[in-house]
Amino acid sequence: MNRPSQYTRPDKPLTIPVRARRKAQPLEQVEAPEVVAVDKFTECHVTPDDVARRMVEYLGPQGDYLTLEPSAGTGQLARALIASGHSTCELTMIERHNTLANGLRRIGPTINRCFLEYADEVQGQAEFPRIIMNPPFKAVRAHIRAALSLLGRGGHDESATLVALVPITFNHDDAEELEILPADTFATAKVHTKIVRIERAR
Repeated sequence: MNRPSQYTRPDKPLTIPVRARRKAQPLEQVEAPEVVAVDKFTECHVTPDDVARRMVEYLGPQGDYLTLEPSAGTGQLARALIASGHSTCELTMIERHNTLANGLRRIGPTINRCFLEYADEVQGQAEFPRIIMNPPFKAVRAHIRAALSLLGRGGHDESATLVALVPITFNHDDAEELEILPADTFATAKVHTKIVRIERAR
């Protein structure tokens, strides 16, 4: 029995079914996160996003309140304020580190100087109904004291409010302890921290 050679090509042309290639969907553009290099000598401990958001919530509902962020660092608290609906027109940030201050200007009004010097200079002339802060841990008492010297209702009926992230050892007679933060909140600082709030009715 003769078998056809396996190499014999049939008379009709070979065809291979090919599916129509669908047009590929354009890739969504993803922006790379901004890398913030912080000099260790600034004592700047960047507030995590979730902590910053809760601090803004503790500050109270948004309104036409002049709001101060002393020692604003990389602007984490300011960004959380703006994300909640706060106007940059009513926000003042203080930062003495030149590079950090330049970065903050992309967020809102920034004063490039030492907060303690600023507070001493404007005391009795400037008043902020809202203050939110993550002060240098080594000088926390001096910074809270300076911030309280600027805390006032500013014509509002509601109490003036200060919310601060401080070492767990910090105590103040008028401070309400809101939450104890996890020990690993700041990877570069071996300091246990908490969030406190101080309100002034007048």
